[in-house]
Amino acid sequence: MKQTPLTALHIDLGARMMPFAGYNMPVSYTTISEEHINVRNHVGLFDVSHMGQFFLKGENALELIQRVTSNDAAKLSVGQAQYSCLPNKKGGIIDDLLVYKLNEDEYMLVVNAANISKDYNWIMAANDLGVSIDDRSDQMALLALQGPKATQVLEKVTAIKVDQIPYYYFGVGEVAGIANVIVSATGYTGSGGYEIYLDNKDAVKVWQVLLESGQEESILPIGLGARDTLRLEMGFCLYGNDISDETSPIEAGLGWITKTKKEASFFSKETFQDQRKNGVLRKLVAFKVDDKRVPRKGYEITDVEGQIIGEVTSGTMSPSLDIPIGLGYVSTGNHDIGSKIGIKIRNKVLA
Repeated sequence: MKQTPLTALHIDLGARMMPFAGYNMPVSYTTISEEHINVRNHVGLFDVSHMGQFFLKGENALELIQRVTSNDAAKLSVGQAQYSCLPNKKGGIIDDLLVYKLNEDEYMLVVNAANISKDYNWIMAANDLGVSIDDRSDQMALLALQGPKATQVLEKVTAIKVDQIPYYYFGVGEVAGIANVIVSATGYTGSGGYEIYLDNKDAVKVWQVLLESGQEESILPIGLGARDTLRLEMGFCLYGNDISDETSPIEAGLGWITKTKKEASFFSKETFQDQRKNGVLRKLVAFKVDDKRVPRKGYEITDVEGQIIGEVTSGTMSPSLDIPIGLGYVSTGNHDIGSKIGIKIRNKVLA
């Protein structure tokens, strides 16, 4: 398994470790529920250095990004980030990603850890434009400082005016004495905060400084377990569960990042235009369960008559609501807010 620059620190902190996307990653340090609630109410620090970073540079960098992504990167200004996806040629999703505009001819793409090689090869195959593509995934660390008190913590250790960075914008500057750090007002928790991109060699120092400076704000290190429950409460998609090579962004409720009216042609554009015009057969929905049993990926979903209409893609016990929640695809017509569905667990159907 690969290690992040912080793996030894996680073990020293007593984290429960497990393999994730080829990396040895912390699942939790205390309990998932405690860490989750701490992010919602205070602030938490995540190691997400397993994520991938590609740097695209050249006069045709934007043209290449427009060709391979579904969103309209032409609308980005320098210092702005954008959520997007890489469509394949059959209407599915190769990956979801963030696009950062660093300069007029330079961009950073942030991709999921399990898809780094797949994404890199896909973009390279589309690159007949002379764009320089530098995969720095193994050289860069990524920390996520998330929660309502994240700004208070970060302000203590940087001159960047982080309170003035709008959502989905970023600044570059010194953090904890380290120069050229990218601080982005993005995250995967729904509780606000920042993602901090830096060199591997500086990750341990910045991690330790942030944990120390956040004591007054009740900071805790947070594992991937709470990262998953936090994102699921927000209805954020997880690649490999809720979106995949077999799911359309239109089906997944990601029509807002699928700009079929942008001038540039991109893979599956015509398919998505057709889905917009004629509709799709299934939709991704969020649901809550009137029971204490948790729905799991792959469980069948039924309508009120008991007919199978889809399946669960993600499920958990929501620490904020103290009820089971989930995401899943259901046939169109059963997707409206307020619709009654059933989750089939063995021989029982939960409302």
